[in-house]
Amino acid sequence: MSGLTQGTWVLVADSEKALFLENITDGEDPYLVVSGKEEQENPSDREQSANRPGRMQDTGVQQRSALDDTDWHELAKERFAHDLADLLYQKAHRGAFDRIVLACAPQVLGELRQTLHKEVADKVVFEVPKTLTNHPLDEIEKIVKGEMEAA
Repeated sequence: MSGLTQGTWVLVADSEKALFLENITDGEDPYLVVSGKEEQENPSDREQSANRPGRMQDTGVQQRSALDDTDWHELAKERFAHDLADLLYQKAHRGAFDRIVLACAPQVLGELRQTLHKEVADKVVFEVPKTLTNHPLDEIEKIVKGEMEAA
């Protein structure tokens, strides 16, 4: 069975927010409704960093090397993908969905692929590597349907 059939979920996510959508009609004329939403508060790295990058004494006389500070903003983005993978696992384990399309920003999609539990990965029917989180629902429907038909 292919296409955006009735009951198929669509996860639309970027590195800071995610929409869980469900198709409540058939694949010919999909109609997606929001069944859940997740957002992450992720201020810029500058707002999250507490100090200047450190310096370390080198082996040479009077030499010091700069140390990179942790990029908390980037770390939070990666953690969000891991949190999404856990959430999808919980929902799949409860039988909330049988089929899912991942329509995520390319970086998030890559992180998700690495962290998805097998139970969820087996339910993924299609991937759309695009950032669609700021699109209206009718645009998301058209884009996802178009991508699936073109494949």
